[in-house]
Amino acid sequence: MLREIGVRSIDDLFAPIPPNAQVKGDLKIPRQMAESEILDYFRQRGDENGKGYTSFLGAGAYNHYRPVVIDSLISRGEWFTAYTPYQAEIAQGTLQAIFEFQTMICELTGMEVANASMYDGSTAATEAAMMAERVTGRSEVVVARSVHPEYREVLATYAKYQGTPIKTVNFGDNGRVDAAELEKTVTDQTSCVLIQSPNFFGTIEDVAVIADIAHKKGALLAVAISEAISLGIVRPPAEADIVAMEAQSFGVPLGFGGPYAGVIATKEKFVRQIPGRLVGETLDKNGKRGFVLTLSTREQHIRREKATSNICTNQALVALMATIFMTVYGREGIRELASHNLAKAAYATEAFGKNAKVMFQGAPRFNEFVVQTHHDPYAINNALLDKKIVGGFPLKKFYPELGNASLWCVTEMNSREQIDAAAKEVSR
Repeated sequence: MLREIGVRSIDDLFAPIPPNAQVKGDLKIPRQMAESEILDYFRQRGDENGKGYTSFLGAGAYNHYRPVVIDSLISRGEWFTAYTPYQAEIAQGTLQAIFEFQTMICELTGMEVANASMYDGSTAATEAAMMAERVTGRSEVVVARSVHPEYREVLATYAKYQGTPIKTVNFGDNGRVDAAELEKTVTDQTSCVLIQSPNFFGTIEDVAVIADIAHKKGALLAVAISEAISLGIVRPPAEADIVAMEAQSFGVPLGFGGPYAGVIATKEKFVRQIPGRLVGETLDKNGKRGFVLTLSTREQHIRREKATSNICTNQALVALMATIFMTVYGREGIRELASHNLAKAAYATEAFGKNAKVMFQGAPRFNEFVVQTHHDPYAINNALLDKKIVGGFPLKKFYPELGNASLWCVTEMNSREQIDAAAKEVSR
């Protein structure tokens, strides 16, 4: 290799690097270890990171219980087939998993068709806005400021390079979209109104009112859902034209931010503009049930300029986790799980409200709420860490006008004792 590039030695190769930047001698690293010792080492480091901690973080990534059967099933060969299901004859497991996932998502969201090819909730929300542009032939997007700030950042990135104007609508004292401001902002150039419900503050939006405002001007309504468990008890946004969802709550581990599984669900009349893949059920020549890619308007399948999306992928394995989760819990189980979240959040808001201000009281919420404290939330969180509690998400970065406010999330994983301990620290 050295001869091929025209140098005589390793020293000649590295000669352009200044001598003081070169490492001479052996690196100061530990001796080699056996596999068993390496596993032991990482278990110890992992225990230092989080063993015994309880978390009240939400903000788009939620700590729910994962049934152990999920990891057992996703490693079975029937599901571990081809990465991308192009050849139906060798990818029936992947195709069936996507088909079942699509079906369950439609039942949950009240929509008629759903895909399984979005990276996560943020790209799904952005794809929903881009899809609305194609359907309406308009370019302007109106987005609520109560939509997850990072979802809005992803949208802004894509909008910038597609020349899509974005208008933002503020929230009122109850944490919901300001309907009067929205009515003034939506015009006959608006392709869609993008909201989130439950929104970033945990408040449930009045979807019907917002849909009416959007539809009067010929715009579509896209609803983002980052906490999928809410659909167990919150009425699905049936008035929406497009639902963009993050399915992480359905048995997908937090995993330091991914991989997750985004979803787009919509009305059947818009199916030709949906990004990603749709899997359908068919019969083979022998009359046996089988699954095929019914629609796949991706750049890997068709000409790039004709593709509905260049940023979607095959999230089938992650979607399979969600499918197993929904199957294990079932309709009543998901409803009961959502009820637990609702009840624990109600208990937590009461406990926190004794010595701090719980904001946005004028509207229903699910399992997240905003608390305004006398002290800086970062200082409170540092004190909570000493008690093995990960506190709420400080909102100063995205909503400086809210002052010492932080977003707290309570799921079935938080006990009454942990809630009481956190509320006591917040009051100091």
